[in-house]
Amino acid sequence: MNLSKYTKRAFIGGLISMFVILLGTILLGRLSGYEAKELIKNSVGGMNTLCNTIALASATILALLLTLLGLSSTSKSKLKKDHYHHILQIAKLDTIVFIAAVITFLLFNLPITESDNVPPSWFSTLYYMSLTVSSILSASLIVVVLMLYNTVVNIVKIVGLGMTDHPLAVSEKEKEDE
Repeated sequence: MNLSKYTKRAFIGGLISMFVILLGTILLGRLSGYEAKELIKNSVGGMNTLCNTIALASATILALLLTLLGLSSTSKSKLKKDHYHHILQIAKLDTIVFIAAVITFLLFNLPITESDNVPPSWFSTLYYMSLTVSSILSASLIVVVLMLYNTVVNIVKIVGLGMTDHPLAVSEKEKEDE
């Protein structure tokens, strides 16, 4: 997959946010199985809300991409294929984030803290895994939003401001060559 400088910046922004979220986890220190079990019980509602919010945001972004495609195809300015490849990258990543959020939501609804068959030592591992998954989901949504932001900025520059020398706009010379 060929990544533009905007996409690379979005991924770097997502990685930075993921590390900041995980840093908070590290600062909590080690937990015993009982403490982790109680924290899991208390955080399930928040995790469900996070997953629902990410799924809703992802679905909304996919719908907005359709609007973006309509604007791109009806504009006077002709856009290069790289623009449409960038939209495809956003749509693919956003779909992955949506699916991951829904699956994570389903997994967090399993009543694991009510089970007597789960050894207490597993709860600390489950707690840290839930924090890791939530930080990855949050960082992934940040990447999608940053990628969408870059696309919106490019569209505004090309369509709204009429920048014909933009790297994603087809120049007059290229139009004549077609």
